[in-house]
Amino acid sequence: MSEKNNLIVYCEYEDGRVADVSLELLTKGRQLADRLGVKLQAVVAGSDLKDIEKQVFPYGVDTLYKIEDERLYPYTSLPHSSILINLFKELEPRIAFMGATSIGRDLGPRVSSALHSGLTADCTSLEIGDHTDAKSGKEYKDLLLQIRPAFGGNIVATIVNPECRPQMATVREGVMKKEIKDENYKGEVVDLDVAKYTNPEDFVVSIIDRHVEKSKVNLKGSPIIVAGGYGVGSKENFELLEKLADTLGAEVGASRAAVDAGWIDHDRQIGQTGVTVRPKLYIACGISGQIQHIAGMQDSSLIISINSDPDAPINTIADIVITGKIEEVLPKLIQYYKKNSK
Repeated sequence: MSEKNNLIVYCEYEDGRVADVSLELLTKGRQLADRLGVKLQAVVAGSDLKDIEKQVFPYGVDTLYKIEDERLYPYTSLPHSSILINLFKELEPRIAFMGATSIGRDLGPRVSSALHSGLTADCTSLEIGDHTDAKSGKEYKDLLLQIRPAFGGNIVATIVNPECRPQMATVREGVMKKEIKDENYKGEVVDLDVAKYTNPEDFVVSIIDRHVEKSKVNLKGSPIIVAGGYGVGSKENFELLEKLADTLGAEVGASRAAVDAGWIDHDRQIGQTGVTVRPKLYIACGISGQIQHIAGMQDSSLIISINSDPDAPINTIADIVITGKIEEVLPKLIQYYKKNSK
């Protein structure tokens, strides 16, 4: 099979580990590559990359391109952009993915701009399908369908890139599932020479010192989440959510509207512009259910909606709907759980 016209994923690398978002994209990439009958390729650039292939091959990677140089870690814009731009010119990939992280948001636009390829950011779904141009009537087979909320979340748009290559998309962490294809899957490692893909001036910026503060909020790892929206009504009412969360051993989350109102910190925001979660139990309090929020929690195992509006859109995906005011319902829930957990 040719090294050209395949699907490639840029893998982020931190503290000896490939980032979860990259492994999620490899999982999705393998599914789409199988659908197209092409190879799944991965590229990683950094230092101390010994045995990095053991982390990515189980996800079905056919070819791993490794560029190892101590100047490539931590990430800086210029050398990593040059590597991808020059490698993509050589490989001519059909599709390219990267995480919608601080790195991907910096790298994706630089690469797509240099290659005149276009880029769809923050996709919530990626599929392969056909497209007919409404103007010319021309049919395109097996395009990447890049799906994301648009126009403030009022619609879900499917974006296609009929002519330019690669078809590029970024995806947030947690949106796609991470699944190993085969623990014993074996691909090929191709070591690349950094001098061939970068210019000396790419290394004009060097990082002298770096401080990375880890988030103290663990929404992604919590099996129970109590989330509040604009319908909670006030910062004081969010204290009720915190009491319920304490009773259940849960984390508190929020919709964007509640964060924008200043009732809760941004690092607790769930949805298209926050984090994506898959808890066992999701209690949505006063959340109307905009597309962006739904995108971040729709895979929860059990969804309970507490809302004074019986017609709130979130009720259509909820397993249990409680119609009532937060101030009345939550104290009863707290009392009930306390009584029954003894």
